[in-house]
Amino acid sequence: MAIRPEALPTDAAALAEMVLALDAENEKLRVAMQTLKEMIFGKRSERLAAIVAEQLALELDDLATGVTSPAPANDDLPATKPAGKPRKKARRNIGALPKHLPRCEQVLEPDTTACPCCQGLLHRIGEDVSEVLDVIPAILRVLRTIRPKYACRGCTDGVVQAKVLPRLIDSGMASTALVAHVVISKFAWYLPLYRQVQILAGQGLHLDRATLAGWVKRAAWWLKSLYELQLRTIQASPRLFCDETPMPVLDPGRHRTRICQFWAHAMDDRPWGGPSPPAVAYVFADGRGTEEIAGQLAGFSGILQVDGYAAYKALARGQGGAIQLAFCLAHARRKFVEVYKTMQSPFAHEVIERLQAVYAIEAEIRGLSAEQRLAARRTRSAPLMEVLKARLTSMLDHLFSQSKLVEAINYTLNHWDGLTLFLRDGRVEVDSNTVERSMRPIAMGRRNSLFSGSEGGAESWAILASLVNTAKLHELDPQAYLADVLERIVSGQTKSHQLHELLPWNWKATRELSARVAA
Repeated sequence: MAIRPEALPTDAAALAEMVLALDAENEKLRVAMQTLKEMIFGKRSERLAAIVAEQLALELDDLATGVTSPAPANDDLPATKPAGKPRKKARRNIGALPKHLPRCEQVLEPDTTACPCCQGLLHRIGEDVSEVLDVIPAILRVLRTIRPKYACRGCTDGVVQAKVLPRLIDSGMASTALVAHVVISKFAWYLPLYRQVQILAGQGLHLDRATLAGWVKRAAWWLKSLYELQLRTIQASPRLFCDETPMPVLDPGRHRTRICQFWAHAMDDRPWGGPSPPAVAYVFADGRGTEEIAGQLAGFSGILQVDGYAAYKALARGQGGAIQLAFCLAHARRKFVEVYKTMQSPFAHEVIERLQAVYAIEAEIRGLSAEQRLAARRTRSAPLMEVLKARLTSMLDHLFSQSKLVEAINYTLNHWDGLTLFLRDGRVEVDSNTVERSMRPIAMGRRNSLFSGSEGGAESWAILASLVNTAKLHELDPQAYLADVLERIVSGQTKSHQLHELLPWNWKATRELSARVAA
């Protein structure tokens, strides 16, 4: 509502208070407008990307944005880049092709092996060899299983025939390898089922999307016990990463989708050489409240590395100290990056530079033992964080309480104990990027598939994506892994008490041992 002259206060102090309040409100509006423009037109990055004025189609005449483009388009300004640091080499294969790939040779003989002078037989004195990478496209074929019957001519009894092999889908038309191919295409390479139907139709096989969905559901049914074992193994780790992301689920009664959640539980001790291998398990839930995460982590005790979401704080309070929260420094840093991108705040840039120095130390000590990391952090990172806290505290007295910069400062100070837990425990990471990287496959699959068709479909998604993405973390061929695991479970070769052998890291270790023995 517009302010009329007769409504203005006559007292100077009240008038000054009104001016300050309006100025703070205008600042929030400017930041909100700039953030909206960036969301629509800006780069999807946390870097200090320049916002070009020509890209901003939304212009409001009554507000001046005052946007100026920073010189560099990344987080590291020239002054903060270490001098003489060599540029990371691109990963190009300019040598021999991988030795593990099979070789198919073709020999090109000359038209004649007779000497052009005396017509004598030419002798082979050498050869030139060149290699190119070749591919055999996926070929659909029909796998016929024949079971001969044998009987004795001298008597009427004694007919012998091999037993029927167990199948992934009883009386179904798909082999284990084909079902694994459909699952991997969807959950490893983000190819929705309707596109796979189109690809199969191009090879003359016309199937309904519901048929492929049934195959996926059946594969998830067979793998559910292995998934639950992997989830229990992750939750038994003393250090756990956790995050959540929305998952739209079709609601047929309302003819629309409703927003459910995928919770991700992850572990990874590789940065300090610990015992826990990299793994992730997704859990489907209706919501993202405290009761959801409390039910999933019932009985967990240890360090939980998360963002600043309130449900995790309520969980830690309800566990009576059994759970210690380690917060994500990247989330705190991200808030200052947003302020800098919208307001060009010098103080926000200073905070980013200070945090960048901490991350540079982390890059140097990655791979060292927990004790070595802790010693380096106490010597080098702790003084930097102490100075940062002092600067954040002192700056609060000079800013309006409603500004975005104050919000960023308050978030950092309110989570300071959890943000600096890495200074007291060498096993703790500075951020929760471990689990955030594991959420990207879910986001990419969600973008391509738009939604899950049902709650059952979302549960199957969680089961299959957990095993597939963990296999990818171990640099396995997900097709080979999943096909072998399904075959072993369906055939009964691996019993229920042996499922731990099929966890991706154990499966990989067994394969590598067999390869060394065979060599």
